Amino acid sequence: MTNLMEMSEREYFAQFAKRTGMFIGPTTLSGVTAFVVGYDQAARRHGGPGLDGWREWLMANHQVSGNLVWEAQIRQIALPSRQAGWDLTPEQEVHVLKVLFELLDKFLAERENPAAQP
Repeated sequence: MTNLMEMSEREYFAQFAKRTGMFIGPTTLSGVTAFVVGYDQAARRHGGPGLDGWREWLMANHQVSGNLVWEAQIRQIALPSRQAGWDLTPEQEVHVLKVLFELLDKFLAERENPAAQP
């Protein structure tokens, strides 16, 4: 495995997505969210961009409510017809995580290469 300290944020999150359980134990949406928020805070604290602009990118690229935290925005994107309620079935949770990692990769790819944006 490549040294995690030498990876770009995009590469790092790709490794995290492939081996989530290695990083956080049982893979749950709340666990992944806590890890991503912690990563963001640590990166910013040490002078990196973290996930600056992530929530705004979700709003600009998807029809999501602007008064939601990014986790709720991801839920809204992944499960658009789902009504209120926080509890997800195991299948829904797997789907939401898949969407989260796909969108996070797109966000980081655009941030790495702004010229490739549409």
